[in-house]
Amino acid sequence: MSAAVKRLEETGSALRDALVQQDWAAISVLDLQCRQVVEAAMKEPRLDDPAIRERMQELVELYRELVSTCQAEQKRIASELIQLNQSQNGAKVYKLFE
Repeated sequence: MSAAVKRLEETGSALRDALVQQDWAAISVLDLQCRQVVEAAMKEPRLDDPAIRERMQELVELYRELVSTCQAEQKRIASELIQLNQSQNGAKVYKLFE
């Protein structure tokens, strides 16, 4: 296994672990690292071309899952903000009639 394949595997694994834990700070850092590892892997000689292709495909699938999870989290937070705003508006109306 080439160093590029190993780095792709390790970075992907760390990114998946962070996603499972929904550790958004770690995901942010790992996303940058992943981009750097992919760029470095594309510059290296193609000794393990099938293995690199497989790891890249795994990363594509992981990023699809990551985007889906981020979108769901964004919708959840938006819903919470809407409920919070409605509660605050209700409290303001209530105070008007005190």
